[in-house]
Amino acid sequence: MDALEAMRTIGATRFFRDEDVADEVVYRAAEAARFAPQGGNRQPVRLVVVRDRAKKERLAELYMPWWRAYFEAAEAGARELGGSSRSKALANANTFAENLANHPLIIVVCARLDALHITDRDFDRPAVVGGASIYPYVQNLCIALRVEGVATTITSLLVGSEPEVKDLLEIPDEYLTAAHVVAGYPLNGFPAKLTRLPVEETVFVDTFGNPIPTP
Repeated sequence: MDALEAMRTIGATRFFRDEDVADEVVYRAAEAARFAPQGGNRQPVRLVVVRDRAKKERLAELYMPWWRAYFEAAEAGARELGGSSRSKALANANTFAENLANHPLIIVVCARLDALHITDRDFDRPAVVGGASIYPYVQNLCIALRVEGVATTITSLLVGSEPEVKDLLEIPDEYLTAAHVVAGYPLNGFPAKLTRLPVEETVFVDTFGNPIPTP
């Protein structure tokens, strides 16, 4: 499988087989992912791969309040907008959340604070630029796992309980948590077709709103 096919069939998987993902599989994925671009080659990202049942159960306990608040708001929005596909996707996401402790791996993505160059920290909006040295690694990891036949879902809700997560996993003070990647072998295979906005609606030339020409 080449990278382009992996990117087009990766999706976000909600259901996993009850099958372990071996350390060597995670190692190979991380071996490839670590070459992601990042500012100044400071390499801020660290991963904590959580397999221990008790620790996964604690992460699930911390996750569920954040998920329930999100789910209630999303459910209300889905009722207003209608559509069975939206409701089904939300129901699947709820099942995923309720079974968080049952999924094979929860990979906690950490990043060293002093290795992030956050140029937008003083703007009157949420700071996101520091993620440029984190999330390319995360996407590389997901693609590399996809090549290995391992499915993933990225969630950021659990970052809301960062102090408790850091305490549970003994993450040093100088690191933040940036995301959590749930990984495992997919119960129902990988998606054959994903629905996304066309390039012409999302890529512009010289001026926002001026679509790139279709080849």
